[in-house]
Amino acid sequence: MNLHALRLFHEIANTGSVTRASELLNISQPAITAQIKKFEKELALTLMVPQGRGIALTDAGEKVAVLAKRLFAVEQQIEQFAKDYRQGMDGQIRLAATYLPAQFLLPSWLAKFKQRYEQVEMSITTTNSSGALKQLLNVEVDLAIYGGLPEAYPDSVNTEKLFEDELWFVVAPSHKYAGRRVSLHEMVKEPFVMREEGSSTRERLLALCRTYSAPAPKIALQFNGLHEAITAVIAGYGANFVSSLVVREHVARGELCRVYVDGIDLKNVIAICTRKNEPLNAAARNLVELIRQHPQ
Repeated sequence: MNLHALRLFHEIANTGSVTRASELLNISQPAITAQIKKFEKELALTLMVPQGRGIALTDAGEKVAVLAKRLFAVEQQIEQFAKDYRQGMDGQIRLAATYLPAQFLLPSWLAKFKQRYEQVEMSITTTNSSGALKQLLNVEVDLAIYGGLPEAYPDSVNTEKLFEDELWFVVAPSHKYAGRRVSLHEMVKEPFVMREEGSSTRERLLALCRTYSAPAPKIALQFNGLHEAITAVIAGYGANFVSSLVVREHVARGELCRVYVDGIDLKNVIAICTRKNEPLNAAARNLVELIRQHPQ
């Protein structure tokens, strides 16, 4: 079917006049009339008949006009969708985040993002460090927000550091080491409450012990979430090695106390991870740009 002729017919049906359609489309009346006659022949239908100085649609013409209106309305929707998608106003973002940014950074970032880009669909998975990188490498997500060591990233992953966050040893205020300075060997004799295996912070603690030839601490309690681990320490049991983002407010309120370990000053890198040589869609690029503007 000749869609150009259908468009001409659609304009005539909308305006009720070949003359008006000719003016709008900047096409001569004889050219339009010839195209319509060919179109009627193609369909084997009479779509319009003369009426006074204008035209009138036949019954078949009325029905074709309704269908044409729907067709070109969908065309406009497709054009608008393509424009919005190119600009990142529409589309989908699949995101994985480790527990730290998921709980303490993502809520604010995503609230700001959705206020600007409400039509963008988002799928968010919270997991540990190894899980986030695995999903990224398996193309299950478009990007990952990660907290950990830069040297832990595979060569196939591009990383953009947002900021560094201190790692703290913390205990309850009643603990014998609360607010004190101790050696690493003394610290790791205490029972620890930590996240599950695969947690970046847990791996940092074990690597720290290997570096300083200290015995690995006893993981006396293990949880799959940050909140549970911190709550157990606040309740008075054991110690935790954790990002300051997680416990800064607890320390300020006196619910937890830092332990200052001699010679230990570690940082946690908060980074955006993407696959190398694989460009993000416009919506994901907009999210990354917003995060850059509001890293904390």
